[in-house]
Parts: sequence; C-alpha cells; structure tokens
Amino acid sequence: MKSAVETLNPTRVRLTVEVPFEELKESLDAAYKKINQQVTVKGFRKGKIPARVIDQRFGRGAVLEEAVNDALPKFYTEAVNEAELNVLGQPEVDITELKDNETLNFTAEVDIRPAIEIPDYSGIEVEVDAVEVSDEDVEKAVEELRERFASTSPVERAAEDGDVVTLDLEAKVDGEVLEDGVASGVSYTIGSGELLEGIDEAVTGVEAGGEATFTSELKGGSAAGKESEVTVKVTQVAARELPSLDDDFAQLASEFDTLDELKADSRKRLENMKQYDQATQAQERVLEKLLELVEVPVPEKLLADEIETRKHNLVNHQLGQMGLDLEKYLEIQGKTEEEFDAETKEQAEKGIKTQFVLDELVNKEKLNVNQEELTEHLMRRAQSSNMSPDQFAQAVVEGGQVPMLVGEVARGKALAVVVEAASVKDTNGEVVDLDDEDETETAAEVAADATESEAPAEAAAEEKTEA
Repeated sequence: MKSAVETLNPTRVRLTVEVPFEELKESLDAAYKKINQQVTVKGFRKGKIPARVIDQRFGRGAVLEEAVNDALPKFYTEAVNEAELNVLGQPEVDITELKDNETLNFTAEVDIRPAIEIPDYSGIEVEVDAVEVSDEDVEKAVEELRERFASTSPVERAAEDGDVVTLDLEAKVDGEVLEDGVASGVSYTIGSGELLEGIDEAVTGVEAGGEATFTSELKGGSAAGKESEVTVKVTQVAARELPSLDDDFAQLASEFDTLDELKADSRKRLENMKQYDQATQAQERVLEKLLELVEVPVPEKLLADEIETRKHNLVNHQLGQMGLDLEKYLEIQGKTEEEFDAETKEQAEKGIKTQFVLDELVNKEKLNVNQEELTEHLMRRAQSSNMSPDQFAQAVVEGGQVPMLVGEVARGKALAVVVEAASVKDTNGEVVDLDDEDETETAAEVAADATESEAPAEAAAEEKTEA
C-alpha cells in the first residue's frame, strides 16, 4: 500500500491511497465466506458454494463491493498512522479507481487537529475578587439557618406574607379542567415564589375555608405555557415561628454549644466558599488570557457538529427536564433565535479552542492522570449530577465516557500549570495563593465547563437512569 498526504488547509487533509490487489485477498476471502452464509444455490450445501459459482450467480461486482467495504477502514487507518495524523471525526472517502485483479485507489478527506504553538504564558496577569466576609454575610447565613428550624402553628386569621397555607388547586384551560390540573393538600409559603405567578396576591387576605380565582401561565404539565384560570381553596393558615437566636438555638441547629461558636463556624464556611469561587474565577480569567495568546484554527465540520451537540443537550436534557422547549426558553431569556445561534457558535468555538490548547499543553508538559485523580473527579461529577458515585460510574462506563473524564482531569492539570505560572492578585492588590489540590480540581471543572455545554457524562448518566 502506498499513501500520500495533501494539506488542504490548517485543519483538513486529503489522503491518497493506492492498494495493490493482492492486499485485498483477506477481505475477498471474507466476502466470499459472508455471501456463502447468506445465499443458497441448488446442488450445493450452504456455506460450501465455490467462488466461481458465486461470481456467476451473483456477480463479481457484489463480491468486490463487500470486500472493499471491509478493507477500506483498515487501509485508511494504516494511512493515517503512517502519516502520523491526529484526525477528527469521520473521513469523506471516494473510490477513484477499482480494477479487478489490479488495484484499488481511493482518497479520504478528513479534519485534523491543527498544529498549535504554545507561547510563553508566564507573563499572564489577572485580578480576582478579594475574599471578604462581612458581619452582614454571617448574620444572613445564620438567619437562613434559623428559617430552616422555623415551626408552624395554625391560626384563625387571614393569610399573610410568610404564612404557610395548605391549598387545594384546580386549573382550567378554555373552561375545561385539566386532567393533571387538580391538586389537594399543597403546602405553600406565601412569598416564596415556588408555585404559580399570581398565587401570592390571590391567597393573601384569605382565611381557612375561603377561596380565590386568578389567571396564570402554567409552568409545566400537559398545558405548559398556556394561560389558565386557577381556583385555589385555602384549607389551613399556619404562622411560622422562628426560634430565638441564643445558645439553645446553636445547640439545636449545630454541633456547637454557643451562638458565638456557630457564627464563627458560619464565617469560616463562607470564607471557604468565597475562596473556592475566587479559585474558579482565577482559572477562568487565566484561561481567557491564555486563549488570547494562541492562534487556533477551528475545523468547520467539527464546529458545526459541536454547535448541534450543544443545542441537542440543551433541548433534550436541560430544557426537557424543566418542561420547556427552545422557543419558550428564548422567550424567557429575551433572546432572538439569531442571538442564541450566535452565542452558541461563540461558546462552541471557545470550547474547541480550549480543548485543543489544553490538550497540547498536556502533551508538552507530559501530564498524566492517576487513578486517585480520576476517582476524585468522578465523585465530584456524580455529586453535581445528584447521583451516587456507583450509579454515575456505571453510566459513564456503559456510555463509553471514561476517556472524556480522563481528558477533563488532564486538561485541568494543564490549566493548573498555567495558573501556577501566572500572577494572580485580588482587588486589594494582594497576591492570591491557590491551594494546589483544590486548584487542580477547580481547573478540571473550569476546563469541562468551557469545552461542553452539558457534559456527555451527565447526559449518559441521565439516559441510563431514565431507561
């Protein structure tokens, strides 16, 4: 076999391959064997039909077609390996010449990873938010904890903001009660905004036993997005009572003996959260600076496929779970379809560039991923998907997504190398020292977010659980 490579542009090549006919012998033998198992000829046992009979009855052309279809992937792969190409996607193959007992010639056009030159990135400088936790932040956190330990008790008065009401609801569209539009015993906190728009105004001022009717657009169900007439009956009004902020509350709500200890712990937790956010912000801003330094051509077909994948994941996994379609989503976002398409293209292009640049850094820095790093990343992914690590791991393995997770960790390590070399200061001018272990994991998450709209691992996990 002989092959040659022609560069069509920085991201696409054409392979020209010439195959001597004798190298097709193995595929020809396999073709005769396969046809033997599929056809019957009077006078011959199945599987024992001579080749000359198959040629006479079914035509040599059918055998050649079967043989070529079997051989092409092998010869294409040999040509790719011989030229040491890093191909992307499937090739467009064209058989240019096929002469029986003489030769097979074909061309294959395919996208390749562009050659990328990683410049000196040690001069990158970024600024991030300072880690500052105010007394008001701590008070807010403690108040939110206090809300979780609130108790309720029925009252004989009209419902007020903050009360917990028990409701029976009935929704009608065009005067007809919906099959899935009736609910009883629904507990709702007035002012929480967790149910239908307009319900707060409808039930405020209504006593137990009273009812009200209002119009609202349904968020989900069989009539999602439609205007509905909703009748709501209040069966109980209960007032929420918050516990006193004292040492007894600290002992009730935590492992601490005093309120001061609880507040100190809340402050520490808030500082940790802000430090994590700061690390993520540093990764994102360093990545932006890095991409500005590198010229990265993007294959057109790869970009088109990535745009389609992002749309598919958004519509079928994210919006589907919320009972929305793309049209309704764009209405909520206040975007036109043209604006959405432009944003999706920009994100897809950035994702591809990020992957190319970080993969090149992985090779340049000779970075490897060990089992401990992969397991830690998998557990983080499982947690963000609200799945157990075992469930998530099984879905990822069955979906063939393990290499993708390995790639995320490796790219995270590459980004962490760049961040370590960069100058990171906060808004107070202080140098930010990021924790190495946390830095690597947050970098893996930043890299994953940049390269995918919704990770295929999560999609595979969702499809597994749905099945």
